[in-house]
Amino acid sequence: MDLAHPHHARARATRHHGPTLPLKVGTRGSPLALYQTRHFLDLIRSVCPILRDVEAFEEHEISTAGDRIQDRRLAEIGGKGLFAKEIHEALLDGRVDFAVHSLKDLETELPPGIVLACTLRREDPRDAIVLGTACEGTAEAACQAGASPFSALPFGALIGTASVRRQAQLLYARPDLRCEVIRGNVQTRLSRVGTGEFDASLLAIAGLKRLELDHRAGVVISEDVMVPAACQGIIGVTVRADDVELHELLSAICDTESRAVSLAERAFLGALDGSCRTPIGGHARLLPEGEIRLTGLVARADGSFLLRRTLTGHATDAVALGQALGEELLADSPADIFG
Repeated sequence: MDLAHPHHARARATRHHGPTLPLKVGTRGSPLALYQTRHFLDLIRSVCPILRDVEAFEEHEISTAGDRIQDRRLAEIGGKGLFAKEIHEALLDGRVDFAVHSLKDLETELPPGIVLACTLRREDPRDAIVLGTACEGTAEAACQAGASPFSALPFGALIGTASVRRQAQLLYARPDLRCEVIRGNVQTRLSRVGTGEFDASLLAIAGLKRLELDHRAGVVISEDVMVPAACQGIIGVTVRADDVELHELLSAICDTESRAVSLAERAFLGALDGSCRTPIGGHARLLPEGEIRLTGLVARADGSFLLRRTLTGHATDAVALGQALGEELLADSPADIFG
């Protein structure tokens, strides 16, 4: 990501001595992104009552390259940073004061001058299968105890997904299936399945729940069957590194559990230098005794190789745990996986 333009340098060099109202919040313009931003603002207002009765915030919708280019996989056009580049620029320029992201779409190494200041409580991290008309009547059997969730999919079914992580795990379990790229917001993907263009698709249940569309989930897949994307279901908020007052404000709503698991998952991803080109899954659970159990997965997109490992360590060592698991999978995977 190139943020070396002179006005970005000026933004990094300028010390911000205190925010002024209204505070500007940068967000993508999709219905899900706007929901997440408004949820964040509701939380801020709940812990800072003085902000309830004034026009304290302005939403600023920012179009990103990832939103504009809809006919190719992210891997082909630059990776997950394409959902954040323009938002980072607006933050560094001072056009916005906060930026709200789906944390799974935020690159592990942020531009100089920007920090991840807050993670909100995690929504359900699992993936779900959205079934089309070709799969009518199959969900009930697939949801039975002991049944494979993929049994809801007919032999040779056409699955729409832009995620190589989902594709790899699906084809590893069911090599008879066919996968083609489907892009667009949640509503667009649901529509394309509903019209019969695809037999099914896979979406994060978190997004479906937030949009009150979880009734469209035919089968919800356990994290033990399909490893989610690192930080799936977590909303993250970035600010300029020198905005001390905003850091303090955000500390009041930062969820300690989501922070711990996201540190482990992002460190795992960073150790693998993971991009949208490589199928990688990472999911951490906080255990009752203050430990984290982290599961990581790497695979080939065609499902011909899949490696999955789990490590457990203390939550205070979340970053080291993620790095250790990433290095282990990196060492034990074929060289072409990360080529």
